[in-house]
Amino acid sequence: MVEEYGGVVQFAGLIVQSGINAFLAAEQALQEIPLTRSWGKTTVTLEPVGVAGLITAWNANALFICLKLASAVGAGCTVVIKPSELSAIQTQVLIEALHEADLPKGLLNVVMGRGNIVGAELVRNPDVAKISFTGSVAVGATIMRDGAKTMKRVTLELGGKSPTILLDDAVLDKAIPSALVMAFMNSGQACAAGTRLLVPKSRLDQIKRAIVEAMAGFPVGNPADPKTAVGPMVSQKQYEQVQSYIRKGIEEGAELLVGGEGHPEGFEVGYFVKPTVFVNVKNDMAIAQEEIFGPVLSVIAYDSEEEAIRIANDSKYGLHAAVLGTDLARARRVASQIRAGRVVINNMMDDPQAPWGGFKYSGIGREYGRFGIEAFLETRAILE
Repeated sequence: MVEEYGGVVQFAGLIVQSGINAFLAAEQALQEIPLTRSWGKTTVTLEPVGVAGLITAWNANALFICLKLASAVGAGCTVVIKPSELSAIQTQVLIEALHEADLPKGLLNVVMGRGNIVGAELVRNPDVAKISFTGSVAVGATIMRDGAKTMKRVTLELGGKSPTILLDDAVLDKAIPSALVMAFMNSGQACAAGTRLLVPKSRLDQIKRAIVEAMAGFPVGNPADPKTAVGPMVSQKQYEQVQSYIRKGIEEGAELLVGGEGHPEGFEVGYFVKPTVFVNVKNDMAIAQEEIFGPVLSVIAYDSEEEAIRIANDSKYGLHAAVLGTDLARARRVASQIRAGRVVINNMMDDPQAPWGGFKYSGIGREYGRFGIEAFLETRAILE
């Protein structure tokens, strides 16, 4: 991941471990799923859906393959994987490991190529019963449309514009670094990145100072260095997109607190961008509504808890969210009102058995553990 797209090693290590955990979680979940249920003269069985097409994204390609493969194989499906064309090295290393594990021939198949050619064929092909896709909303919509012609079952894990609600009782020297970790994970190139930070207006000046002070802990640098928090963008196209959003934020009237256009000092070569934080952002601005996929954080002030929840939900996305505060009962109450597939409290965390997926434009269906396996199963009832 470091070599292929400049993923920072501290993030890459977590992703590799998550890939391992996906297999362990699927193994555990499979023991807990009742594949046969009976009552009276009725028997219900859960059956493999059939051949599954797995289409993955570059930013954590190894994890996406592990996650989808573990669920599909756990359900009894054979798979055809179309990994991102930007992730050939990740794919090769992982497939070599799977080959060493002596998987039965034909269980796992890989076809490299562009999404609009190879991916499109998987979606059209009547012999493929299920598509599990991680990527953009636009491609997800195309998969739904084209897959409908052969009644494809689909799981779609799409984009996000995740809110982090900082409550007025939060301890800033803990909450602000936590919020920045979630905003800048994978250099901001993560669908779950918490790129909207909602803060109480009464504490805005304190929060601005805390952000400026905490930014020293998020250095740009060589992604292979464990101290580096923000590496380069994946491509020139992505670099230019992030730059265009930074300009747009300035044009929209947001206040630039840190960062800005251009390369960080000392990193003029390559696709490095300055970790950027805007304050006094309105939630209807493009930088608050659109997925930038870079280290750009929008700080939005609110007057009340109710307004914070309303702003958090005022997005077409609903993949991930966070609540930061010391009163855990209150934080849980707020979390329960956010329209997102997963909400964390106080820190970015994972549970390989917990469902992963989104509301609204963030996708359809869930992955991980039991939920992921069930997405590759069909139900049959036999009545005597």
